[in-house]
Amino acid sequence: MELLVVHWNIDPAILHIGGFELRWYSLLFVSGFILGWFIMKDFFKREKMDEKLLDPLLYTLLICTIVGARLGHCIFYQPDYYFGSWKGFWEIFMPWKGGLASHGGTIAIILGLIWYVNKYGRKNGFDFMWLVDHLVIPVSFAACFIRLGNLFNSEIYGGPTSLPWGFIFERNGETVPCHPTQLYEGGTYLLLGLVLYALYKWRLDKVYRGTFTGIFFIVCFGSRILIEFVKNPQVAFEENMVLNMGQILSIPFVLVGIGCLIWAYKNKLPAMAVHPEHAPRKKETTHYAKPLN
Repeated sequence: MELLVVHWNIDPAILHIGGFELRWYSLLFVSGFILGWFIMKDFFKREKMDEKLLDPLLYTLLICTIVGARLGHCIFYQPDYYFGSWKGFWEIFMPWKGGLASHGGTIAIILGLIWYVNKYGRKNGFDFMWLVDHLVIPVSFAACFIRLGNLFNSEIYGGPTSLPWGFIFERNGETVPCHPTQLYEGGTYLLLGLVLYALYKWRLDKVYRGTFTGIFFIVCFGSRILIEFVKNPQVAFEENMVLNMGQILSIPFVLVGIGCLIWAYKNKLPAMAVHPEHAPRKKETTHYAKPLN
């Protein structure tokens, strides 16, 4: 069984040119956004939405992901360091030094999408829930890519394991196999993305609006809660906690997912876009002339 243990010693950098280095994490991070753009383009084309709206959507997501994930790490995991000195404070603006939290990125993306829908949604025939329903599919694949980037960085892995697929992260001085939790999460996100994409492709006309979002939040953050039990603490204060910060922050998102499914079942709106010119018109009240006495 021990022969199956993986000795992991991959260089995080693909190439070095002088002081510049291209990392696997950066390549996978950008690749997730590129793949997401093409998936959303296919969605917009199928549902006859204006494809010119994709570029501002991409910029909104990119900015919100980086800023939100960075602030999320600084606020939730190391506030004493980043807000305790000027040196730490200036490092908030240096995401390349490490420290990105998916929960912070999720919150920032939601806020960014609210702005995006207010600016473009009403005149183009889509609302917030329609947009999020479609976005969670490429986001699942992008999240998988990011976790693979964590694997190449030899970071965010689990504790010791006797399972045959354990990884020995030699670059960090590990000598015993550890849980490759990056693969646990990445595999979950990949499977989630494939299921949601299949649901969209073959059952879109049968699904209520909000269903994709509900499934995504429940599976994504529910699995995060479970996987965190075998993951090493990211910061020192988590060592004595029953639930770590990642699990605590995941609980509200699971509840949001349940709420989305309840909302979807209650409202029964079509998941597919309904353009204003094709929307059913409300019956107008007919006014009859009163007879003269």
